[in-house]
Amino acid sequence: MKFKGLDDFTHTQEDKIGVLITNLGTPDAPTPQALRVYLRQFLSDPRVVEIPRLIWLIILHGIILRIRPKKSAKAYASVWTEHGSPLLSHTQEQAKALSKRLETKLGDQVVTKFAMRYGNPSIDKVMNSMLEEGARRLVILPLYPQYSGSTTGSTFDAVSTELTARRWVPELRFITSYHDHPLYIKAMADKIKQFWSENGQADKLMLSFHGVPKRYLELGDPYYCHCQVTSRLLTEALDIDADKVITSFQSRFGKAEWLKPYTDHTLKSLPDKGVSSVQVFCPGFSSDCLETLEEIAVENRDYFLEAGGQSYQYIPALNSDRSHIDLLESIIDSNLQGWEVKAQDYQARERRFKGCPLHQ
Repeated sequence: MKFKGLDDFTHTQEDKIGVLITNLGTPDAPTPQALRVYLRQFLSDPRVVEIPRLIWLIILHGIILRIRPKKSAKAYASVWTEHGSPLLSHTQEQAKALSKRLETKLGDQVVTKFAMRYGNPSIDKVMNSMLEEGARRLVILPLYPQYSGSTTGSTFDAVSTELTARRWVPELRFITSYHDHPLYIKAMADKIKQFWSENGQADKLMLSFHGVPKRYLELGDPYYCHCQVTSRLLTEALDIDADKVITSFQSRFGKAEWLKPYTDHTLKSLPDKGVSSVQVFCPGFSSDCLETLEEIAVENRDYFLEAGGQSYQYIPALNSDRSHIDLLESIIDSNLQGWEVKAQDYQARERRFKGCPLHQ
């Protein structure tokens, strides 16, 4: 095996701290061709679809990639902006804001970037760029508050695959979840309260999380439990009765049973139970994206109104709100403990490489 080196490495290069935030990903364009590339990568991940590989690859290439790209491209086109996909633009803004905060504290010894698990900018290319810039200590924060093997676990797979091929592996700190972080709960509660102050409260507040197959829970994935904890803490922070809050799960596909209750089924049933107004917030999404802006804000709104509901409102994700950046900064700060002093000390290069014949 040939290991990757650093193209511009010198023994006098200053060490830096790397901070990498990641999210799921996005196609490069809202076109069937771009969606086919994106979906092939996404749905080929064994963490995402745990079906015997041969059977799944036949289904994926024989059916799904022939049908779904056109439909998905139309959905992406409905939310696409001049800056690209909403997920991409929001993640860029989050990284930019976080970078400013960290540079204020650490100066040019910190490198802050973002990457996508699927699509661009890819984790392997961004990590390579950070290592080339001198990042010898790396903190990685996947922007999934609740851990799931299909999201956070898959991100670790991508990171470890890249590092497995590296000649010089950096020190690594990988953050697996922050579903109960006090600043996370506060940021969401403040966002919802602000929305209520401007729009009033609905009969029900629905907290819709992305779904995963029920089998994952039965095999030990903590995602469902993390979602329930988040919902409980957020309900307490909002100081409202628990019966006003509905926790549900969206975005399922295939015939297998997924985590319940399903968001769409629940919305269709509410009007017959006397619920005329609903407000929906998605705690598991750090940025607005296709699943929030099209599936929740449009598709599921139609389900509720067509079933007899009177008022449906989507509460936006935290995106690059100041309170969200406060949260990310706090998480990173707690994971940088001990590294700041080392990085400063290592600026004395002659002490570090004294005796090395290549450092004269």
